[in-house]
Amino acid sequence: MLMLSLSSLHLPHHHHLLFSDHLSHTHLHKTTTFYIPNRCDLPTISQLPRISSTTSSNSYPTSRSESSLAFLTPLQAILFDIDGTLCDSDPTHYNAFREMLQEIGFNGGVPITEEFFIKNISGKHNEELCGVLLPNWDIQRARKFMDDKEAFFRRLASEQLEPVKGLNKLCKWIEERGLKRAAVTNAERSNAELLISALGLSDFFEVVVLANDCERQKPFPDPYLRALQVLEVSPKHTFVFEDSVPGVKAGVAAGMPVVGMGLRNPEKSLADAGASFVINNFNDPKLWAALEKLENKEEITTVTT
Repeated sequence: MLMLSLSSLHLPHHHHLLFSDHLSHTHLHKTTTFYIPNRCDLPTISQLPRISSTTSSNSYPTSRSESSLAFLTPLQAILFDIDGTLCDSDPTHYNAFREMLQEIGFNGGVPITEEFFIKNISGKHNEELCGVLLPNWDIQRARKFMDDKEAFFRRLASEQLEPVKGLNKLCKWIEERGLKRAAVTNAERSNAELLISALGLSDFFEVVVLANDCERQKPFPDPYLRALQVLEVSPKHTFVFEDSVPGVKAGVAAGMPVVGMGLRNPEKSLADAGASFVINNFNDPKLWAALEKLENKEEITTVTT
C-alpha cells in the first residue's frame, strides 16, 4: 500500500476528511475532495491518552460557572457530532428502526416506543446495536440488517432533513474567526456524506472523523482524540456539540467541555453524562451568552490552516 504522510499531501483549505479507505466517494458536494491518509501515518490509538469513557477529564475546570466557556481562551476549534446535533435526524432514525424491527417480529411485533429508542438506540454505534437488538443473530446477518436500516434511513432523510435552527449563524461566526472545525460521528460513512451534503456543509468541515476509523467508538474518547490530533489543537482550547449520552461521555472523556443539544434526549440525561450546559438549538441565548463571555475575556486567536 502506498505510504503517504499527512504533510506530503497537498491539501486545499477545508478539505481534509478522514473516511474509510474501502468505501466509495459519493453524495458529497461535487467540489469536495477526499483525502484518505494511510492509517500508518497516524499514531495508533494505543499511543493516544487512554481516558476512561465513564469518568470526566480534568482538562477543564470542574468549578466553572454554568454555561461558561470563557476558560477555553484562546479558542482554537469546535467539534460537532452530526446526527441529532447538526440536524434533527433522530425521528427519522426512530421511524426506520421502528418499521424494520416490527417487520422481523422484534418485541413480539409490537412497535418500539420513542422512549425505548432514546434509552437503547440513540447515539450507539451499529456494531454495538447488533448485540443490543439482535443478540441471538449471526453477526453477519445482524450487520446486514443494520446496513439495510441505514439505506432505509437515507431514503427517508433525503426528503426530510433540515438544519437545526441557528446552524448557519453559528457556522458564519466560526468562519469569521478562523476557527478550526471537525465533524465526529458514530454514523456510517454514507450517512455522514448524505447529511453533510444535504445541510450544505461540504465546504465547512476541515475534518470528518468516522468512528469506524477508530479502535473504539463513542462513548470512548477515541474519535474525538483523533479529531484533536489531526486538527493539531488542544482539548484545553476546544469544545464539543453533542446530542446523545454516549457522545457527551466521549467528548468529556477526551478532555473537552461539551455543549449538549437537547432536541430529543432529556436535558438531565445529557447533564448527568457531563454536559457543561444544554441548549435547545444554535439560537439559544445560553450559547451566545457563553460565546460573548469567551470573546470578552480574551480576543480569540485566529487559526490559519
